[in-house]
Amino acid sequence: MNRLQQIDLETAYWQRERLKLTHPLRQLFWECTLRCNLACRHCGSDCKVVDNMPEMPFEDFAQVLKEVKMHQPKIKTLVHTVGGEPLVRKDLLECGRKITEMGFYWGMVSNGMLIDKSLMKELSRAGLRSLAVDVDGIKEDHNWLRCNENSYDRVFNAIGHIRRTPHLVWDVITCVNPRNLPHLRELKRLLIEAGVSKWRCFTIVPMGRAKGQEDLLLSSDEFRELMDFIVETRTEGKISLSYACEGFLGDYERRVRNHMYTCVAGLTVASVLSDGGISGCLSIRSHYRQGNIYKDNFWEVWQNRFGIYRNREWMHKGICAHCDKFRYCEGNGFHLRDEEGNLMLCHYHKLMS
Repeated sequence: MNRLQQIDLETAYWQRERLKLTHPLRQLFWECTLRCNLACRHCGSDCKVVDNMPEMPFEDFAQVLKEVKMHQPKIKTLVHTVGGEPLVRKDLLECGRKITEMGFYWGMVSNGMLIDKSLMKELSRAGLRSLAVDVDGIKEDHNWLRCNENSYDRVFNAIGHIRRTPHLVWDVITCVNPRNLPHLRELKRLLIEAGVSKWRCFTIVPMGRAKGQEDLLLSSDEFRELMDFIVETRTEGKISLSYACEGFLGDYERRVRNHMYTCVAGLTVASVLSDGGISGCLSIRSHYRQGNIYKDNFWEVWQNRFGIYRNREWMHKGICAHCDKFRYCEGNGFHLRDEEGNLMLCHYHKLMS
């Protein structure tokens, strides 16, 4: 690691320390449904077409938004409606419209199955400003992971309408696994031809439906291959590709994304789960809830009960206990911890092994 990288690491450390003290809420995720129109192999939420959990009425979530707006009126928080598949919620357009009217940016993550020209126009009119859709490989690889033979065609049809929508910030997400890794260059060509300019790669975490499916996880060599592919693609400059905020990457920091690694769960990101639970980002599937909107004041919880997120010394155990990068990593992404607080996956260790 060169001197510039070391300076960047120290800068990121002190920026993170500042966020621990100030914790401005910049992104709020709302798990607006647990239903989904797909049953993907890698789903961390293990969502289903039919779910017994009733969807939270928007009026209940609106109380949270009122609290946020009252306490930080000068920050325009991005509110993400996520699921499940948010578009299976019948009143989603009305929810998005009200989120916008209350003075928030509205964003969404979707599998693209239901997006057509008409719906895209309605989403735009309702105020949608941020959208991410999933493309998990070339046709065979994508449909295999998504367990649906129509999924690939549907999402590329959706992209055709998304790219023509004004005032929309959007990108494509790819969950990289051993099956689609060898075909990433072909996928890159297909995305560029489809008009995609921003692309993010994730790797699969062994939780939810993916737990115990070793064939979905990259080996150390495959993970390094992915990092090198991202560096190569960023150097080419034909499409803006980055690795997600998954974990600390050692010498690859700044080379595979535009910022140094920081897990901002509980620092600038919170979520309201479908049952009212208050947590960090919705990638966290283990039970690290700090309250519930049906029993607690959301803002009081955000201000005073996120201690385990803002002081992560408790993560200094296991393989983290003697790691010389703990100062900069602080135990990797929160979503990589199981119910007992043990680390399920370490990106840095994978790169070094």
